[in-house]
Amino acid sequence: MQQIIVTDSTSDLEPSFLKQHNIHVVPLSVTINGDSYEDQTEITNESFSQYLGYDENDLKTSQPPIGKFVEKYEELAQTGAEIISIHLSSGLSGTYQTAVQASEMVDAKITVIDSKSISFGLGYQLKCLTQWVEAGLSTEEILNKLKKLQENIKLYVIIGQLDQLIKGGRISKAKGLIGNFMKIKPIGELVDGNLEMIHNARTQNACIKFILKDLKSFIGDNAIESVGISHAKAQDFMDKFKEKLDETFNIQKFEFGHTTPVISTHTGAGAIGLVVLKNSKDL
Repeated sequence: MQQIIVTDSTSDLEPSFLKQHNIHVVPLSVTINGDSYEDQTEITNESFSQYLGYDENDLKTSQPPIGKFVEKYEELAQTGAEIISIHLSSGLSGTYQTAVQASEMVDAKITVIDSKSISFGLGYQLKCLTQWVEAGLSTEEILNKLKKLQENIKLYVIIGQLDQLIKGGRISKAKGLIGNFMKIKPIGELVDGNLEMIHNARTQNACIKFILKDLKSFIGDNAIESVGISHAKAQDFMDKFKEKLDETFNIQKFEFGHTTPVISTHTGAGAIGLVVLKNSKDL
C-alpha cells in the first residue's frame, strides 16, 4: 500500500523538498496584533521575527483547526493510500492531539506521530521518513526507526527575552523582572518533547560554553551527523555559536534559518535554537 506523508508548517524544510517528496502540509497560524496569517504561506519565519522585541506587539500562534486535518485526510484517503502524519512536539502545541482526533473521524489507515521536536528536529525526522517510505518499509518498521532517531536528536533553545516566558506563564513576573535586570539568558532543552529550563547564563559565551559541555556528554563516542541553528534577530550570536561548534566538533553539515513562529513566541528576540543529530549505528 502506498504511503503518503502529512506534516505541519514547523519543520524548517524547503518548500521544494516537501513538493519533490509529495509531503502535504497542514499549517499552523500566527496572530500579530489580532490579525491572523497562515504560517509559511502568508508569513515567513524571517518576516515574523521582525515583530519580536517590541512590547506593543501581541504575538500568538495557534494550531490548525480540526477541519483542516479532516479535509486533508479525506482528500488523501480517496487515493487509497496509507497516511503517515508527523507533527511538532505535543509538549509545544495541541497540533498532534488535533491530528489524532481528526484521524479517528476519517475512514482510512492513518498513523499520527508525535515527533517530540520542532524545527530542524522535525525536519530531520521527515527526511529519514521520506527515505524509509521510498525504500518501501512498513509503517511498523518506520515507527521503530523513528523512535531510535528521536533519541539521537537534541534540541536547545537560548531564550532572548524573558517577557515571552512571563506572558506564557513559564516563569513568574518577579523572576522575570530580576532576570531581565541581570540580563539572564535561560537555556531550555526539549526533554521528551517538553521545553524544560536547564541553566541560566549571563553572557553569550557562557551560554555557548554550557551547551558545548552538555553536548559532549550527549555525543559520547559518536560523531555529529548534522547541526541546525536558527535565530530570532540574533545573526551575530548564531555566527559566533557556529564557529565554536565547528572548533569543538569539526562539523561537516550545518543548516541555518530563522526560528519558527512557534519557537519565537516563547523565546522573544535575541534567541537561538540549536538542533543536533548524532550519528548512530542503530539507524
